[in-house]
Amino acid sequence: MTLAKTFNIALFSLLGFCAMHNSAAAQADAPLLAKVPPGTVLTIGDPVTQKALEVSGLDKELTFEVKWANISGGPQTSEAFRAHALDVGSVAEIPSIFANWNNLPVRNIAYRERRDPIYRFGIAPGAGVKTLADFRGKRIAFSPGQAQGTLVLRALHAAGLKSSDVTLVELPSTGDVYPKALASKQVDIAPLGTVYIRRYITQYGPDGATLLEHGLRDDPGHLYAPQWVLDDPAKAAALAEFVGLWARATEWVNRNPDLWIKEYYVGQQGLSQEDGEYLVKMTGEQIVPADWSDVKKRHQETINLLADELGYKPFDVEQIFDNRFEKLGAAALAKGL
Repeated sequence: MTLAKTFNIALFSLLGFCAMHNSAAAQADAPLLAKVPPGTVLTIGDPVTQKALEVSGLDKELTFEVKWANISGGPQTSEAFRAHALDVGSVAEIPSIFANWNNLPVRNIAYRERRDPIYRFGIAPGAGVKTLADFRGKRIAFSPGQAQGTLVLRALHAAGLKSSDVTLVELPSTGDVYPKALASKQVDIAPLGTVYIRRYITQYGPDGATLLEHGLRDDPGHLYAPQWVLDDPAKAAALAEFVGLWARATEWVNRNPDLWIKEYYVGQQGLSQEDGEYLVKMTGEQIVPADWSDVKKRHQETINLLADELGYKPFDVEQIFDNRFEKLGAAALAKGL
């Protein structure tokens, strides 16, 4: 290939990227339509909100057609975005960051958080870990690109350590992989969530298994959508309506824990009543803030931390937030359920 041809290809790619970036910026400033146009359809990957809307009856307020997809978690959601099989998904803090690092332009359009941490560090029997400083030299289960992996890096940072001070063992954070890895002493430390916190201690506590509280924020939850969906005025209007209902469904769950345990944790997830009660007590209420200033600040710190530890190029957090949606969740709550 000639040098001139190589230059032209590079120039074309650069111009294409700039045009896409400028288009995204322009769309991000375009006002949202007041009403959802007839015939609008959204494919939504948010099984929890789907159930909450159904049980609360809020689903009757939808003015557009919804196709629900049984998809959750960053990897599945991003894959569905790339296939143009999904319009919006519900994830934690990390997937939108890695999506942009992997040339998948997405933006966060809603945010909620909890008052207390939702993960605990499981400690293998005999590992001798009592503080974050004790992480030095230990083997830690690590899932890059997921909330649990980022929590590990945050914990190391809080203890004045870097990833080079420990051995990060890449393992998927799904199911009971982490508890089993701890019990078999494949790793010394692993971040545990949901019912696996309780089950780990119940099953392996007699053998010396312990838990470590970390005191770090680990609870953000986001709705995010691909840029090409947000560029569609009709779909963007439908997303705005969905954000409001998503916030109200969140508050409904806060106010109806007993019914939520019965219908979701026991009825849909197949958990025991005791597990459901434990999860409600441990995770507490969810809050939908009206201002994203602190959210973005923490998100930028996360971007910088991941870039430094994993070798990515840092970017401005504004790249992954669509500010048109910032006030919508809190505004919907202000009107009541």
